Amino acid sequence: MQQAAQTSFLEGYGQIIADASMTGRRLTRTELESRRALGAQAAEAGHGWRALVRGHLAASRVARPGSTDLDSVLSAVEQAIDAFAEGYEHAQRLVVRREEAARREFIDDLLHGRGDAGHLSARSERFGLRLSRTHAVAVAEGPAEYDETDPVPREVEASLFARFERRRILFTTKDGRMVCIAPAEQDDVLVRFAKRAHAATEGGQVAIGRPRPGAGGIGHSYEEALNALDVARRMGFEEPLLRAADLLVFPVLARDRQALVDLVNSTLGPLEQARGGPQPLIHTLIAYFDTGCVSTEAARRLSLSVRALAYRLERIHTLTNLNPNDPMHRYTLHTAVIGARLLDWPTRRT
Repeated sequence: MQQAAQTSFLEGYGQIIADASMTGRRLTRTELESRRALGAQAAEAGHGWRALVRGHLAASRVARPGSTDLDSVLSAVEQAIDAFAEGYEHAQRLVVRREEAARREFIDDLLHGRGDAGHLSARSERFGLRLSRTHAVAVAEGPAEYDETDPVPREVEASLFARFERRRILFTTKDGRMVCIAPAEQDDVLVRFAKRAHAATEGGQVAIGRPRPGAGGIGHSYEEALNALDVARRMGFEEPLLRAADLLVFPVLARDRQALVDLVNSTLGPLEQARGGPQPLIHTLIAYFDTGCVSTEAARRLSLSVRALAYRLERIHTLTNLNPNDPMHRYTLHTAVIGARLLDWPTRRT
């Protein structure tokens, strides 16, 4: 069946070679166009170039008249195969572009939860996923924006598939970031992706969303990974690998935005009365809470003496009527400070 299909792309080839080589003439425009058209059809049908060339060479031996000059035959063969290759390559480029467009459309629909779930599942097999399984999504963000043709994503992808060639995973880029989708039980794939992406981007961060079932679950996991990267930027987290499951408190706090705004304004608003503005005192609270309320370590991080740190904490107490050393007051202040970081307060007035 395959051999017969390939033979159909040699239609008229033997006669063209015989006629042209008898007189040593060049192939006519009509003959060349017929070769280009058949080359395009062969590419669209998915036939391999190696087998097609072998078929042409075999047909050339049969087509050559016994008394014909070899140079004339080779010249005709060269022109015919060159025209066939031109049509093949042009059509193949169009096929590749269509494949890329279909892949990009599928990825956009998958990550944004668009389209019918059944239709997505049917398309997913073509791109290496089985949406009946539970998947997790990892997103890598570097100092630059990337697309799939850039060296960094290509390096990460090559490393990933060299290690996990037989796994059902999907690697892509989206909005300048690298994205990896893998079955939930294959966390080693996502960790490997995170390590390679961190190294290739020279310090970029990677976030992994929680495992979610079905086609819609991939979109949810992707959004969680993006939110985790956003939280890391706002909170100043520098860890190379973030897991959305470890950061659930932050979206919970941000869910009722107006309540968070009210908490920040009412709790930290009085700090705006301080000389130099509220920022130095907010940085003091951040360092104090991040170090587990250990004054010596907080002072070291702020390049202050312990006495200067104590003065700032007392100043905060005076302005807010909340004592950072009192457990109940500390909880309110700490939550307000987290809210300020999430809201980028006071830089962005809410």
